Formats: sequence, structure tokens, C-alpha cells
Amino acid sequence: MGTVTADATVDAKGLNCPMPIVKTAQAIKGLASGQTLEVIATDPGSVKDFAAWSKSTARKRGSGPGTGC
Repeated sequence: MGTVTADATVDAKGLNCPMPIVKTAQAIKGLASGQTLEVIATDPGSVKDFAAWSKSTARKRGSGPGTGC
């Protein structure tokens, strides 16, 4: 698999639940279909939070460091 370049990035470092999800949901509203969003989060619970959120909103979750993928 090749390298994916993000169209936008959310810096959620230092934020705890639910703020990484909130900031991500806001950022997604500004993206067109097919664009990618990179989220940088330090909250250990974010991996599970994003997995559940992406499943409940039918969003596709990518892979990378810390994604659990």
C-alpha cells in the first residue's frame, strides 16, 4: 500500500474524550467526498473511540500508527 497524503489534519494532542471526536466531526464537514483527514491524538482511549464512532457514522477508518489497524 502506498503513502496517503491527508487533505486536512486535526491536532487533538492533549485532548481527552470526547474532544478528539468533536474536532474530527467538525473538520469532516469541510471535506469533500473522497478526501482524507489525519487525526493526531494522544488520548489512549481515542483508538477505541474512533473505531466506535466510525462504525456508528459509516465513516471509513484508515490505517497508521496507533489506529489498531
